[in-house]
Amino acid sequence: MAGSALGLRLVLLAALCGAAGALWPWPRSVQASSRRYRLRPAAFAFRHHPGSAAQPGCDVLDSAFARYRRLLFGAGPWPPPSPSGQRHVSKDVLVVSVVTEGCNEFPMLESLENYTLTIDDDQCLLAASTIWGALRGLETFSQLVWTSAEGTFFINKTSIKDFPRFSHRGLLLDTSRHYLPLSSILDTLDVMAYNKLNVFHWHLVDDPSFPYDSITFPELARKGSYNPVTHIYTAQDVKEVIEYARLRGIRVLAEFDTPGHTLSWGPGVPGLLTPCYSGTQPSGDFGPVNPILNSTYKFMSSFFLEISSVFPDFYLHLGGDEVDFTCWRSNPDIQAFMKKKGFDDFRQLESFYIQMLLDIVSAYEKGYVVWQEVFDNKVKVRPDTIVQVWRDKKPVTYMEEVELVTKAGFRVLLSAPWYLNHITYGADWKDMYKVEPLDFEGSPEEKALVIGGEACMWGEWVDSTNLVPRLWPRGGVVAERLWSSNLTTNLDFAETRLSHFRCLLLRRGVQAEPIGVGYCEQEFEET
Repeated sequence: MAGSALGLRLVLLAALCGAAGALWPWPRSVQASSRRYRLRPAAFAFRHHPGSAAQPGCDVLDSAFARYRRLLFGAGPWPPPSPSGQRHVSKDVLVVSVVTEGCNEFPMLESLENYTLTIDDDQCLLAASTIWGALRGLETFSQLVWTSAEGTFFINKTSIKDFPRFSHRGLLLDTSRHYLPLSSILDTLDVMAYNKLNVFHWHLVDDPSFPYDSITFPELARKGSYNPVTHIYTAQDVKEVIEYARLRGIRVLAEFDTPGHTLSWGPGVPGLLTPCYSGTQPSGDFGPVNPILNSTYKFMSSFFLEISSVFPDFYLHLGGDEVDFTCWRSNPDIQAFMKKKGFDDFRQLESFYIQMLLDIVSAYEKGYVVWQEVFDNKVKVRPDTIVQVWRDKKPVTYMEEVELVTKAGFRVLLSAPWYLNHITYGADWKDMYKVEPLDFEGSPEEKALVIGGEACMWGEWVDSTNLVPRLWPRGGVVAERLWSSNLTTNLDFAETRLSHFRCLLLRRGVQAEPIGVGYCEQEFEET
């Protein structure tokens, strides 16, 4: 949607057609009119179409119906439905029809999310190929409902056909630098669903702490977390996150980054990390995972066997970034091993470790995502490997990196321009919005290898006290870039809708920060 004239016309459409012109993220096709229908809270219901593959008892949709009823009308009680009168026709039922079964499954990278929404004199119908598409359509429906000054709920005559541009639309949370309470993670999943984001990239552990409570190796959290009682994620916590995400059509992509970023692993697994040397003597410090010991790979085999069973998604994120070679370089045993192997570059040693790890994970019939250094260091990886591009440093820009990875035939996730923890004064969201993920030289086949991207919230200066306003609504900017058409680029139109969406988030209890000067009819209040 290039051009200010088109943006102005769409803003006028919003004024004419209720909430249709303020949808976020913007759908593929929207047709709306000024004809409006009344919704009566006490009479309104979501119902399964008789011919739908999903029927009552489908937990994903049944829980979504209850959730969206609360979002639309509050918890009640509602006054008895009064006759709508001659002036406004009532729409008291949204019929939901799903083509394929799958209520007890988990969303996958390949899951379809397309839907159509038709609200006219004859019907109020949401049709989708899958339950995941139905969830996206329910969110759109909820954004179409608006309230008059008298407190009457309305929805305008609307026809929407919609589907995402990219299949992987993610958000990374870092729970190692600062522990995030379970409630913060669950609340984040809620708002991800409002934005049609569908992957929670859980960067569980890192150098500062190991909050994942491993069943197989309980000493990892006992000795590596900030507090083994209050600052860990138990097996039940992890199950709750995975199920909460599933009910919102969100995959959980767990990351356990090695061989670097692993200092918190050391206390719980003696001998796992590399002893650093000062001259000819150990210094007492430790570096990355020790890649030359058989015990290292025995541990990794057992650990990732557990991880593969705990996290149901086909993919695991194995990290592989920012390995500091200083400690390896100081260790005489590492030096002797490299000489024996004929390695003259520490990147070769890193590649040796990564290759061994990838073979272990592949044996558990899991796919994997890695940070771009694994590709840059020419590790031999499977053809179905996904490479996440996060660096934007000369001489290679992030778009040039995307070009290199896709030319090599690997799939790509883009994160480099969407680090939400980087903040500046002013409307920094606009730079994020201007990013075009396919803005590189490549064939159609190579561009098809870009499967999406992620907004990243690293935790050095973020915990539960400031997580929400830093995430939202800026995270929604990335969500629209990954969902909407590549023609949806008009900044004025985006700013109008994002301001409206931010107010919607406030009404839903989300302490989203402002994107500029202005106000919301209902400001945020603690409930």
